[in-house]
Amino acid sequence: MSEMSKSEEFKIVDELKPGLRSINLKVRCNSKNEIRDIVSRKTGENLRVTEAVVGDETGSILLTLWNDDIDKMQPDHVYKLSNAYTTVFKGSLRLNLGKYGSMEEIDESTPAEVKLDNNLSDKVYEQERSFRPRYGGDRSGGYGGGRPYRSDRGGYRGGRDRGEGRNSRRRY
Repeated sequence: MSEMSKSEEFKIVDELKPGLRSINLKVRCNSKNEIRDIVSRKTGENLRVTEAVVGDETGSILLTLWNDDIDKMQPDHVYKLSNAYTTVFKGSLRLNLGKYGSMEEIDESTPAEVKLDNNLSDKVYEQERSFRPRYGGDRSGGYGGGRPYRSDRGGYRGGRDRGEGRNSRRRY
């Protein structure tokens, strides 16, 4: 199958599960929640966010919408979502567009209705916690870049046992 034909494959909502990427869907917007204003932790800028219940005849899911996308999506309209992805947020499956996804209103009547009694966001998912060892002997991102905490010279890093570094005064 060529890459071009693969990119236009459309999933149905009932096939969605955590961790999917590059999803293409045709969905109908059922409703939008209240818009919240938040401040970005990274940039400090003011952002708007809300969720919309979208779906097809197989099920529904919450779609997270940011800023301009909030105004583009209207209840009872049909949209083609391209390059979307799924995440688990607070134990609930969510659909996201992110930086590389897009949403386009289309003149189609399908999906004709949204199956609300199969809302995938109502199911509770266990969230995997990312574990990074504090003192890493494995190269997974802990302190020391793969070296053990104690130096090869028998002392602890930073030279504190040799009278060097912060708080180097010996306490007996």
